[in-house]
Amino acid sequence: MSLPMLFPGKMRRVQCVIYTCTHFERCPLPTSTRFVLAIHVLASLAVTGGGPMRSEDLAFSVNTNAAFIRSLLSRLQEAGLTTSQMGTGGGALLAKPAEKIRLLDVYRAVEDSEVFAFHRQGPNESCVVGKNIQAAIRPSLDQATAALERQLASVTVADIAQEVARLGKFTIPWNGC
Repeated sequence: MSLPMLFPGKMRRVQCVIYTCTHFERCPLPTSTRFVLAIHVLASLAVTGGGPMRSEDLAFSVNTNAAFIRSLLSRLQEAGLTTSQMGTGGGALLAKPAEKIRLLDVYRAVEDSEVFAFHRQGPNESCVVGKNIQAAIRPSLDQATAALERQLASVTVADIAQEVARLGKFTIPWNGC
């Protein structure tokens, strides 16, 4: 379809711009790693069989800094997924059994936004695509979000910890890093 058919009227008055990116590495979409890293932290806590882990030890496993892990643990604690034990030998602990922590709980604890974000400033309402795009894609995005949430609700931290143990050929509880 040609541009005049999409945007009737004089082409110089079109206020709708379509950007394309042919090289993904030059146009990365912003994504968060908090969810995956939170699962990593919780699986580490589950694998150790209930003993506390220091943020430095968790950071070593995740390959990040301890300050980031403490920030992540704070979000997880606010959601009731972790707790902390103070003093010598202290650290982070699961607040409930790993079998009771669904990945959906983790996602909701650490992510700040919807799975799919819409335009920050809203699309251009004077553009034939802009004024209809959100209504056109919302049903598909809502269905995709529901499918994702169903899947995340069906998997627990214990499931992930068991898979880590299977892949690593060790049993839980494990006393290493």
